[in-house]
Amino acid sequence: MSVEEVSDQLVGAFQNPALLLGIPLALAGAVFMSLGAQYQHRGVTKVERLSGSAGTSGLSFDQIKGLLTRPSWILGTLMLGLAIVCQLSALAIAPLIVVQPLGAIALVITTLLNARVSGHTPTRRSLTSIFACVGGIFLFVFLAAIFATEKDVTTENLFVILTTLLVVIIVLGACWLILRHRMRALFYVIGAGVLYGFVATLAKVIIKRLQAENFDWLTLVCVIALVAAAAVGAYFVQTAYSSGPPDLVIAGLTVVDPIVAVVIGILVLGEAAAAPVWALIAFVAIGAVAVWGVVGLARYHPQVLSESQELGITRGSDGEAGDPSTGPGIGR
Repeated sequence: MSVEEVSDQLVGAFQNPALLLGIPLALAGAVFMSLGAQYQHRGVTKVERLSGSAGTSGLSFDQIKGLLTRPSWILGTLMLGLAIVCQLSALAIAPLIVVQPLGAIALVITTLLNARVSGHTPTRRSLTSIFACVGGIFLFVFLAAIFATEKDVTTENLFVILTTLLVVIIVLGACWLILRHRMRALFYVIGAGVLYGFVATLAKVIIKRLQAENFDWLTLVCVIALVAAAAVGAYFVQTAYSSGPPDLVIAGLTVVDPIVAVVIGILVLGEAAAAPVWALIAFVAIGAVAVWGVVGLARYHPQVLSESQELGITRGSDGEAGDPSTGPGIGR
């Protein structure tokens, strides 16, 4: 490959240096997201304790009202609001496939923060998963920053996104109505992750149309769809907090949300159209490493190892089998 061909392919950060500002903005959003998750989780557990009932099958109206009076939950919501501002600012100047994967950094911060709050020491497996998550995400973003390009969103693209979102909301709503008493945190986390992937995509579309001074009826439909998806996703997240620690919830979100957003960015918006075949293969391989790290962190994080006796997981920071009745290794 000649030097000229290589320079033609390096179109992302070199064509639009401003997108490099999107990376620290997205990282700042991840920090606020981590803090917000921790405080919101604290508020949900406090409301459950005061109400005397668990919200694993869906928070009640009284529990939702109770959240509005909890200072910790309100502070967490403000933190998440700042995270949204940072993410929207990043999306305004950087491609979706660069900004969205950086949200996985929130998982690492949340895991370490929750370990400090709960008093559980990270295990060797969880530290390995953190390394895989961080390394994979940064390599993915590095490649995306080089090859990702901004594309105009056509009306056809927008109809595809909105139609797919409508189908997703109908399916999730039907599952919730029929099976909510048997659903646990995994359903709510996956559902919220899918919806937030669409929220990020629609936010990107709305920003681009506003920048082009094109606020028509279709843009208004996008705004309504974004608000609806964000509201349902937020309800799912609050319900998931009642079934597990915040790093488990963030773990699921940081797997599903970026995957959905990146798939839409590549397949529908064409943001990786300038990437060569080897870069697309690298995207898949590096993304798989990051996903493996996130899933491993969700499975082996300290609080699960310490408190769950149902999972067939080797316990202890050294990965050695122990007597479940003594609970070795974690926070002794």
